[in-house]
Amino acid sequence: MANPSQFGFQDASSPIMEELVEFHDHALMVALAICSLVLYLLTLMLMEKLSSNTVDAQEVELIWTILPAIVLILLALPSLQILYMMDEIDEPDLTLKAIGHQWYWTYEYTDFKDLSFDSYMVPTSELPSGHFRLLEVDHRVVVPMESPIRVIITAGDVLHSWAVPTLGVKTDAIPGRLNQTSFITTRPGIFYGQCSEICGANHSYMPIVVESTPLTHFENWSSLLSIS
Repeated sequence: MANPSQFGFQDASSPIMEELVEFHDHALMVALAICSLVLYLLTLMLMEKLSSNTVDAQEVELIWTILPAIVLILLALPSLQILYMMDEIDEPDLTLKAIGHQWYWTYEYTDFKDLSFDSYMVPTSELPSGHFRLLEVDHRVVVPMESPIRVIITAGDVLHSWAVPTLGVKTDAIPGRLNQTSFITTRPGIFYGQCSEICGANHSYMPIVVESTPLTHFENWSSLLSIS
C-alpha cells in the first residue's frame, strides 16, 4: 500500500515487480550519468575559450556516435528480458478469470466447481474502522502464496484494466477478447489495485484487492465459499 507523499514504488511482492524496480533503478543511473556528462561538457564550453581544435575532431564524432548505441544496448537487453518474463506462463497452479463490469469485477475460479463471486467497492458509510476508503471491497481475491497464478481477463461491457502495482500486473480487459497475465506472490499480505482504464464516470470506484495466504488457508477459504 502506498504511503502519503511517497515518491518511490510500493514494496515489490512478486518476482516480476522486483525485476521492474531493479530495471527502473538501472535506467535512472544511466540517465544520471548522461545528464552529468552533458552538464560537464556545457560547463566546459562556457568556461573555455573557443579554439580551432573543435573544428576538426573525427575522434569526438566517433565517440558520440558509438557511445549512445552502447547506452541503448545496455537499456534494451534487460528490458527485453523482463518483457519475455512477463509473457511467460508455464503450468500455473491456479487459473483465475476476472471479468470487468460497470463498475465492479466478477471473479471465477475455473479450477474449482461453482466458485465465482462479484467484488464491489465498500461504500464509505459502511467502511469498517481501519480499512482504506475507495480501495476496500466486499469480496477479496484470495490466492495461495508462492504459487504461479494465471489470470484470464475480459470485460462484459466497456474497456477496463486489471492492475495491481505491487504485483507488477496491468492487463487490459477488452469485451469479446481474452487477455492473460500471471504472477507469483512472494509473501502473505493484502495488495490493492484499481481499474486503470477510463471506462466511465465511476471507473475509479472499482478497486481490486488480492489477498495472499498460505495454501492451507486458501483451501479452507475455497471450501467455505463453495459451501455458501
